[in-house]
Amino acid sequence: MSEPVVLKNSLAIVTVAALQMVMPALVAVGSLYLALGAYGVRLDPGHHAMAVVVGLLALLLLPRFPRTFQSQLHTSAMPVALSVLGRWVALLVALLVIGYVTKVSAHYSRPAMLTWAVIGPALIVFTTLGLHEIMRRYLLHPANARKTVLAGCTESSIALAERLRHCGEFGMEVVGFFDDRGRERLQINGEVKLLGKLSDLAAYVHAHRIEVIFIALPVKQVRRVMDLVEALRDTTASIYYLPDIILFDLIQARSIVIDGIPAVSMCETPFFGYRAIAKRVTDVLISAAVLMLAAPLMVAIALLVRLSSPGPVIFRQRRYGLNGEEIIVYKFRTMTVTEDGAAIEQARRGDPRTTRVGRFLRRYSLDELPQLINVLKGPMSLVGPRPHAVAHNEAYRKLIKGYMVRHKVKPGITGLAQVNGLRGETRNLEQMEERVRYDLEYLRNWSFGLDIVILCKTVLCVFHDAKAF
Repeated sequence: MSEPVVLKNSLAIVTVAALQMVMPALVAVGSLYLALGAYGVRLDPGHHAMAVVVGLLALLLLPRFPRTFQSQLHTSAMPVALSVLGRWVALLVALLVIGYVTKVSAHYSRPAMLTWAVIGPALIVFTTLGLHEIMRRYLLHPANARKTVLAGCTESSIALAERLRHCGEFGMEVVGFFDDRGRERLQINGEVKLLGKLSDLAAYVHAHRIEVIFIALPVKQVRRVMDLVEALRDTTASIYYLPDIILFDLIQARSIVIDGIPAVSMCETPFFGYRAIAKRVTDVLISAAVLMLAAPLMVAIALLVRLSSPGPVIFRQRRYGLNGEEIIVYKFRTMTVTEDGAAIEQARRGDPRTTRVGRFLRRYSLDELPQLINVLKGPMSLVGPRPHAVAHNEAYRKLIKGYMVRHKVKPGITGLAQVNGLRGETRNLEQMEERVRYDLEYLRNWSFGLDIVILCKTVLCVFHDAKAF
């Protein structure tokens, strides 16, 4: 399987991944100063300049970027060590070329440089293997395993379940099977756990928070497969079909192989493997930077909200986040009410509940600034489908096909629908259907370039959006 791990302990894994990127450079520079100090070399600007060059070259040449998490899990110590040594030789060659071109080689102590050339790679190999093992343990931790069921009890699905049970690196915990045939007709042993009939699948997924479903029905039963997929649209489970590919309305479709058994993703999050790490790092860096820059403005807004009308400064509301789980979203209060119940009235143009300060905040989206805290904490992202109040979610999920699929990713402060004119009040079902269409298009076509485009368009919309009120 190319990338089965959907990170749950993402902060720890992001931290280790960041250390894997920068630690070789830190060790290279640190061991250089250690070697120079051991030979009593008096440091001058030339030595510090060399340390800077070594650090830059090490950042470019030394980090290893495995193609998948599986390469981290299966790579043994020897290939890792040989890879580091090869990259170290490339770094030394680059330094020799720079020294030859600039004619500064004679300035540096040769015994110190030779000692550094030997101890440097040894220390880097040691730290690289240590971080590699830490990452491996995080990836194999049971907390990363997703609860999995299989629809259809066939030779392929039974073989797949066996592999998933014995291979923790795939990050899936097999709960059982669904099939309309009985145990006697299937001729299966006691290790194969039947959970019910195919008609029971959707309800079971809802009740037990199943995260991954493999559909293993014959291709001739395409109608039943399609019916199952439709029944599961109101869940946030990832859906795979094996072994044949069928053209449906696919979300992040890609073929995968699990220990020799082919499967096809029919509905999956775009943020798997290193994509998830990169997305999270981007969210943390940008949200932290904006929060620091906007801190004085946010303090001023908080005072204005407090003085303008009675009520809390921060409005908290329950909304649905990743995998349909409830989160609390923060905003500056802009109204005289703080609704969060079974029935919530949407804000509309000229809404009498909006305060004078609130109208200004909403016009320039300043009320959204506290959501950067949601992004920094993790329940939200900078870009993604906008979260709706729980009451609205429960209403629309029954009316719009595929509505809950938008929760395969974290909700965002801004999204593709919003930069295409679909923000503010939704007066009818057709407007919400159009929003959902853009949300699903975002899931199908996600890329970092798309996120950047959406963020840039959002900045422009702040000053030129007629639907902001």
